[in-house]
Amino acid sequence: MAAETLTGSAATRRRRTIQPAELLGTIARYIILLGLALTFLMPFYWMASSAMKDDDQVFTVPPRWIPNPAYVGNFLSAWQVQDFNLFTFNTVVKYAIPSTIGTVLSSALVAYSFSRIRWPGRDLLFAICLATMMIPFQVRLVPLFIIFKDLDWINTYLPLVVPAFFGNAFFIFMLRQFFRSIPTELSEAAVIDGANELQVLVRIILPLARPALTVVALFAFMDAWNDYLGPLIYINNEPEWTLALAIQRMGRAMTEVGASANAYPYLMAVSTIVTMPILFIFFFAQRSFIEGISLSGLKG
Repeated sequence: MAAETLTGSAATRRRRTIQPAELLGTIARYIILLGLALTFLMPFYWMASSAMKDDDQVFTVPPRWIPNPAYVGNFLSAWQVQDFNLFTFNTVVKYAIPSTIGTVLSSALVAYSFSRIRWPGRDLLFAICLATMMIPFQVRLVPLFIIFKDLDWINTYLPLVVPAFFGNAFFIFMLRQFFRSIPTELSEAAVIDGANELQVLVRIILPLARPALTVVALFAFMDAWNDYLGPLIYINNEPEWTLALAIQRMGRAMTEVGASANAYPYLMAVSTIVTMPILFIFFFAQRSFIEGISLSGLKG
């Protein structure tokens, strides 16, 4: 018995031994991943480092990768060039949060109908819903602008927020895939206990679909936070600008002839500040984000 145990342990050690070819392949993969990571991080590093330089350091040839001296005060000075606190309030409270709430609620309702309720024409209508993703925004731009102009919604956030409450085809598809992975026995048991479809959705499906809902909320918030074309079309009053509009106007104004010194570093400083919240949100929600992507059938 002891001999058999020793033999089994030796066999286990042999199986766990990493072959040289496997080790070299693993090292090569990590080297490639590290190179790709550095490639993606390089633009952000250049933006953040340029924010702490002055004009002389920015335009030095060859480029100076590490600012010396580092002007950390550029971040505060650049943020005070315009009323960026107001623009942040507009972006978050008036646009991003309502748009995210509307997208999550409407997409979840439609996805539940497409995945858990049987009704005539469901598959056909779902195919039409997916087909709307192939219509470019430029095709819908003029008709939508005319409609919102007739409704007297120009210079308000209604054209940007109200459409979010009518669903998003991509998010509907993603949530539908996730809802279909939830066992139907849970819904059937709730129906037997007297629950209606809305109660099944709220009490059973949505709590189980929290990872997918997190992905939808994150994507919707990022779309609103980074949106430039929508506010550019519908928002003309400066007090109603979003951060994307303010940064664009700031860059155009500060690079005109006679602009003040440190125009480029100030622009990079504001851009860095605006980029950081999205990075923090993704960092703290990455587990739910990856889980939602994997379980919704969108993984590679």
